[in-house]
Order: sequence, then structure tokens, then C-alpha cells
Amino acid sequence: MERSLSTLLRTLTMLRWLAVIGQSATIAVVLGLLGVALNAAALWAGVAALVAFNLWAAWRIRRIGEPSHGEVLIHIGVDVAVLAWLIAWSGGVTNPFTSLFLLPIAFASLALPVRWIHAVAAMCCAGYAASVLFGQPLPHIHGMSDGFDLHLWGMAANFVVSALVLLIFFARMSELLRRREHELSLLRERFTRNEGIVALATHAASVAHELNTPLATMTLMLDDLIEDASGSDLREDHATLRALVDVCRDRVRELAAPAEASAGESGSARVDIETIIARWQLVRPTVKLVRSGKIDASTRVVAAVGHLLQALLNNAADAGEAAGMAQVDLKLEIHGHSLHGEIRDYGAGFGEAEPFLPSRMFASSKPDGLGVGLALSHATVERLNGELSVQKTDGRGVRVCFELPLANQADP
Repeated sequence: MERSLSTLLRTLTMLRWLAVIGQSATIAVVLGLLGVALNAAALWAGVAALVAFNLWAAWRIRRIGEPSHGEVLIHIGVDVAVLAWLIAWSGGVTNPFTSLFLLPIAFASLALPVRWIHAVAAMCCAGYAASVLFGQPLPHIHGMSDGFDLHLWGMAANFVVSALVLLIFFARMSELLRRREHELSLLRERFTRNEGIVALATHAASVAHELNTPLATMTLMLDDLIEDASGSDLREDHATLRALVDVCRDRVRELAAPAEASAGESGSARVDIETIIARWQLVRPTVKLVRSGKIDASTRVVAAVGHLLQALLNNAADAGEAAGMAQVDLKLEIHGHSLHGEIRDYGAGFGEAEPFLPSRMFASSKPDGLGVGLALSHATVERLNGELSVQKTDGRGVRVCFELPLANQADP
């Protein structure tokens, strides 16, 4: 609503300048070309008052963030008062431009609550009544046998002016309403997705505590198996299993970590990017990882960035394996104060009607997918004030690009 009020004031300011131009041209034609004996000083005084107010209004709008309903009512009240003044000094009820009193009501109906619309309607009725009661009748017009002809021309001009004003104003307001509906739709989708994330986080914390004990037991058992292994191959297999269990234990501990640490508010919740990538390669040894770009090996980021990187790598690996080409291209670079990343898979890609970023949790196009990877990735990028996008490639697969503010995420 506040954005609608700001747009309304800016639109009124623009229309007010158009009104000044139109009123000045009309006064000049009526007084000069037609030679109608009207009070020129009174008419030009009304135009001058409107110019002075609009200069103040333009200055005021640039310095306020959220206008109040009362301030909008003052703006409309000044417009109504000046219009009543000009019509009263140029024929009163016989002036064909009296229907312009309806325009402020139309403006208010799109941006103000009902009680304020009633106030605007009351002001317009009062302005119309004042112009009728105190209006000065038009004098005889030299060179015209029937003053009704001038009235008809005035009605035609009034119609054109009203149509142009309504076209400009309602086009701007309808565009604003469409943008607001789009934003509300995005907020609803984000709220639905975040509800799923909160539920998933609560469940993950519970599962983390449950898994900690069996993982600790598996660690001890694997240590014994490594010591008792007779062959080097068997010992190497047991060591690999031990490393995988360590990865699982680390992830479980991260799940049980405080939320503020995961958000980067604690300096202890930072991880090494190269460690994250090495851990992922340990879990996905059958996937070929092609690295490019240049990044400092000691660069540390918050845990959320590590989760984002692993989720995107897993999605890319799954897409490539499903298409028969288990390869993922990873490019990481630091540009200025931002961490740029590109991850390309060699899968089937996305169809035109299939959205890349899901609007809700647990919606997956993969037969065995959980539908949380992309949604969590998108939520993580939003929380870190970054950007996430997808681009089509010349060949197979897609390229996922992300950009994260390094100042908030990394320790160089």
C-alpha cells in the first residue's frame, strides 16, 4: 500500500504539470484568441498557486519514504481547490470542465482506504458546489452568435483531457498492481518453501542426535577391522569405509550445530573450500570432476556455502549419471569482493515448461530424488544475499551459476 501511495503522489505531480500546461494554454486561447472578458488576474493566480504547490510537492516526494494517507489527501485537496477556483472564475456551472471533479475520486479509489475515498468524494462535491454557487457567468463572446458552440468545443476538449489523464494514470497504477501481485506470488512461494525448510531442519536435528551413537560404534568397529586386516587391499577398503564414516559423522555434527553458527555469525562455523570439494569427491568417486578457475586454496567460507556447493555438485553428478556421462565441470573464482561459481552437468537439461528453481520443497524430477537440493540451494543463496541462475549450454546439460558476497562469507 505504501508503494501505491508513493506512486500516486508521483503520478499526481506529473499530471499536475500537464494540468498547468493545459490550463495556461486554455486561458491564453480564451483571453487572447477568443477575447472573452474574464478576470485574467484571478485565473493566472490559480495557475501560479498550482505551480508553487507542485514545486514543493516534487521536493517533498524526493525526501519522504512512506507518505501517509493524510498527506495524499492534502495533495488531492489542493488540486480540487485550484480546480474549483478556476472553474468559478470561468463560467461556474456552465463550464464544460466541471466533470474533472470526478478524476480525483477515481485516483483515490485505487490507492486509498474506503474512508479516505469518502473524504476525497466530499471534497470534490464541496469544490463543485462552491464553483456553482460562487461561479462568475461567462460574458458575451464577440464573433459568436451562440455561446453553446463554445460549450460544445469545451466538452470535446474536456473529453480528450479526461481520457488522456485516465489513460496515463490507470496504466501506471495497473502496472504497479501487476508487479505487486507478482511479488505477493513470489512471497507466497517463498513462505511455503521456507515452511518446508524449517520442518526439515527440525527433523534433521533430531535425526542427527539419533545417528551419532551408531556412527561412533561403526567407527570403532572399522578401526578394529583395519588393525586385523590381513591383506593390503582389504585394509585399503576398510580405510575407505572409515573415511566415509568420518564424512557422515562430520555432517551429523554440522546438522546438530547451532543455527547461528551455520548462518556465519560465529567465526568457528567456517570451512575450507578445498576440504569441501575433497570430501565430495570421496563420496562420489565415480564422477569425474573437471576444475577450472583460480582460487586461493586457503579460502574459508561459512558452512552454508559448503552445503550449497555440495548440493549443486550432487545435482550435477546425478544428472550426468542419469544421462550416461558422469562428469561435472566446476569453476570457482574470486572477482573483487564476490565468490563466483559455475557448475556444469552433462545431463538431459531442463525442458521449457520445467522450472529450474522449485517453488516448494519435496518436488523433484528425479525418480529417487527427495526434492530438497535445489530448494535449499536457492534459500541459502537468498539468505547470503547472493544470486543463483541457470544457463543453457551449447551441448548437453546446463550450467548453474552463483555469486556470493565474499565480504560476508569468506576469510581470505
